Amino acid sequence: MRSKIQSAPGYPEAQGAVRYIKGQTSLRPRVGIILGSGLGDVVRSIEGDTPIPYQSIPHFPRSTVVGHAGELHIGAWKKVPVAILAGRMHLYEGYAPAEVVFPTRVLALAGIEILVVTCAAGGIAPEATPGSFMLLSDHLNLQGQNPLAGAHDARWGERFIDMSAPYDPDLRRQARKAAAKLKLPCFEGVYAALLGPSFETPAEIRALKQWGAGAVGMSTVPEAIAARQRGIRVLAVATITNRAAGLGAQALSHHEVLEMGQTTSQNLIRFLDALLPRL
Repeated sequence: MRSKIQSAPGYPEAQGAVRYIKGQTSLRPRVGIILGSGLGDVVRSIEGDTPIPYQSIPHFPRSTVVGHAGELHIGAWKKVPVAILAGRMHLYEGYAPAEVVFPTRVLALAGIEILVVTCAAGGIAPEATPGSFMLLSDHLNLQGQNPLAGAHDARWGERFIDMSAPYDPDLRRQARKAAAKLKLPCFEGVYAALLGPSFETPAEIRALKQWGAGAVGMSTVPEAIAARQRGIRVLAVATITNRAAGLGAQALSHHEVLEMGQTTSQNLIRFLDALLPRL
């Protein structure tokens, strides 16, 4: 029997997916954007939008989580050619790491130069209040998995990649300027990625705080690692949807995450409106 990681889509499958996507549109995206939970309204800002359902793209995994539409949108945003993944895969859904990062690798082969990853996160740092944005300055990979582990295919890039600066410093500077111009609450911090799908316990949050984490979530890190392997510059933005366990008065729920994601999506649209022309 073949293991799941062996049967996960690889480089030839990604080439097939790219050929299909290029057959649907003549636009060649320069910036890729991955949307987090509840942030689907962002795609309404695209001009000349070509929506492509994931199920129509050869070898593409399917998103199974509420709040992730499962569509690739290609068009122009402020005259910048973009490809937006409305819906991502998570390790907690049972996907292998290679499946989780397959859409990112497809966009890389399609020619993107910059990847903007958004996600919903629980706030740990004092400034990480609901509705604020955290620009990832670094991360803690506590998911127990890495998309570069296993059999190495040199066509994706080097196996041992430098992660001294996983999130591009210049992109972060531009993002801070865009947020300041709009007076949006925005700070930089370390993102702790856990496997999920259960939310963290108060004890886990206390430990993460001691380790320097400013926010916690269940995504983003695999895609960032895969993008850096290809030499793609990465900017990651966490929308803080709630205070993490033990730091707020109410119990955590995915419904709350989706509600706050929808509320903050308008600010995210304004933020990207100001940011994309700078990239």
